[in-house]
Amino acid sequence: METVMTELQSHQNPAVRGSFDPATGIATLTLAMPKVNVINDTFGEGLRDALAWATGPKDSPREGLKGIIVTSAHKDFCAGADIDKIYAMRDAAEVFAATRSLSQLYRAIETAGVPVVAALNGTALGGGYELALACHHRVAVDSPKIKFGLPEVQLGLLPGGGGTQRLPRLIGIQPAVEAILQGKEFRAPKAKKAGLVDALVADQDALLPAAAQWIADNPKAKQPWDEKKFRGTLSGPRPGSPDARNMFMAASAMLRKKTAGVFVAPEAALSAIQEGLSLAFDRALEVEARYFTGLVVGDQSKDMIRTLWFSRQAALKHEGLPKLAEGDAAGIERVAILGAGMMGAGLAYICADAGYQVVLKDINQEALDKGVAHFEAQLRKRKRHLDDAGRQAIRDRLTPSLELSALSDNGGTDLIIEAVFENLDLKHRVTRETEPTLSADGIWASNTSAIPIGDLAKVSAHADRFIGLHYFSPVEVMPLLEIVVGPETSERTLARCLDFCRRIKKLPIVVNDGYAFFTSRVFSSYIMEGASLVAEGHDPVLVEWAARSAGMVVPPLQVFDEVTLTLGLKASEQGKVYLGEATIEGAAMDLIRALVEDHGRPGKAGGAGFYVYKDGRRKGLWSGLKGLAKTTPERTGVDYLARRLMLIQAVQSVQCLASGVLRNARDGEVGAIFGIGFAPNTGGPFGWLDRQDLRAVVTELDALAKAHGDRYAAPDLLREMAEKNEKFFPDTP
Repeated sequence: METVMTELQSHQNPAVRGSFDPATGIATLTLAMPKVNVINDTFGEGLRDALAWATGPKDSPREGLKGIIVTSAHKDFCAGADIDKIYAMRDAAEVFAATRSLSQLYRAIETAGVPVVAALNGTALGGGYELALACHHRVAVDSPKIKFGLPEVQLGLLPGGGGTQRLPRLIGIQPAVEAILQGKEFRAPKAKKAGLVDALVADQDALLPAAAQWIADNPKAKQPWDEKKFRGTLSGPRPGSPDARNMFMAASAMLRKKTAGVFVAPEAALSAIQEGLSLAFDRALEVEARYFTGLVVGDQSKDMIRTLWFSRQAALKHEGLPKLAEGDAAGIERVAILGAGMMGAGLAYICADAGYQVVLKDINQEALDKGVAHFEAQLRKRKRHLDDAGRQAIRDRLTPSLELSALSDNGGTDLIIEAVFENLDLKHRVTRETEPTLSADGIWASNTSAIPIGDLAKVSAHADRFIGLHYFSPVEVMPLLEIVVGPETSERTLARCLDFCRRIKKLPIVVNDGYAFFTSRVFSSYIMEGASLVAEGHDPVLVEWAARSAGMVVPPLQVFDEVTLTLGLKASEQGKVYLGEATIEGAAMDLIRALVEDHGRPGKAGGAGFYVYKDGRRKGLWSGLKGLAKTTPERTGVDYLARRLMLIQAVQSVQCLASGVLRNARDGEVGAIFGIGFAPNTGGPFGWLDRQDLRAVVTELDALAKAHGDRYAAPDLLREMAEKNEKFFPDTP
């Protein structure tokens, strides 16, 4: 009688470790690239080789093979495509061939003839999740830290490994369209609910047994779209049906409303889904590959990848910034927030959530109560996944107080963040009163949005430990932290604040001192230009649409209402001190003053501004705006207005770089997009300029300066770059 071999068989290449257990008939392919699993040539060759080893050649298939498990040796299952490679590619034929190769590899997995299970021990996004989709079953560890999804549109791309075709066929057209076009990332519990994964297990030890059991229970598993009777998606309308056509028409209209037709990736993804669903599956994958190729070789994906991926990662890693010496701790454990408004209360929440002991200080009991209520609301909203004890642990780190003595307890406060009203005298008074409560090496930080740190620090006894930490509202959501270094701020203070920034999970840019720094300066130019255009007689509807058609996240009049027109008036008085009255006053300020003082329209919070509001919701632009215009423009139109709104921000950005407020163009891109909603499709103001003929831009600015004032004057740096034909990012493909 022949003895059955039960010894484990193994195989290894640079990307995958393979093992086959004759006793169970299961081959396990473990993705094991160095450091992290990323989809590149090594990945493709390694997975193809491992699959061939597991199944055996066609003329001599592996005896006893009952199924395949695909899992990972790393914390994450697979990080997705190699962004470095995609960023560098410009040859369409090369991109298409590489895309089809990956697509065919994934197709080979799902047609291997045996059940294939993705055992998802960690996060799988983009091409990594598309690999999971190519398996017949997806089982994942039940952890809120693990995420799944197809976020490619966020980098100007679409899923190119079959995602636009498999996900709609798996979960239905509408939910798949929403997931892909919005680039959603689903944490494991929600991924299970949405159908992105099929099963959850308690921990990693249960993962492979669960996968093996599914293989045993489903020996003849096939993908739904490979079944002979498959007639479309498993839920929702059939592709090609009137209901499906109506759904795609609605999706197209909603996409247009949301993106103004500026972002090419979601439109291409929607087209790939619609066209592919009416075709045989293999043909549909080819359609997807063509749309993917067009995006990869286009300018928009290059600009978005450069900023939203590379520059963002550099900022998160604090590249080029001072770090604490090895063994030197930041020494920040107790944080005090001065001012319990929405910003202060929000700061208190994110600091307590990060593990800091927090004192929320105000001088008014009603304001303090509102601040605590805001803290509690954020805790309930953002920590739903925690049990009562987990939420209570965060709540216990908060100490609300009206008393200054609360800051002095336990040896003083390590970091005070002042978030009081934007007034130099008030901030000086608060500094004098509270700085003595700092611990021996404590840091004083101001959340000022405009006042120079050097001026604020004049009353400080420790100017070397005085810094600006400029947050953005709502602080619980907005990722950016603009760190402003004053003339005397020490490198160690900056390093300690960067450590604090990392712990509260903010995206930092570091800028040098100067009135309004970088973000406020550019943002102010944007909203004031919107007001100027209305004052010149341009249709307010055109002004708003022009901004959106350029890619701006929120149009200028809408966002001006949200920050309030009264704040603009108050800030103008402060601006006159630093910039001069002639720079501040003009048609835009006259318009704002008329809206606030003559018509009682202070902004959204006051129930009326550029827009009409009902129960806090916008109901359209106020019809009286046109009556406040002082002139009739000789030239108008969406394209013209969009150019002016973009150029005014570009001018301010270049001035900040030339003056040294910005340390580099990279930080300008990150700050503009993540802080003030500059058009993400461009990569930022400097990337936007790089796609222009700078000589033509300078000529255009000269004409605008002559017609509308010095705010359009081309900076000398821009003129020099135009003459030399230079770019801010010369290495962009």
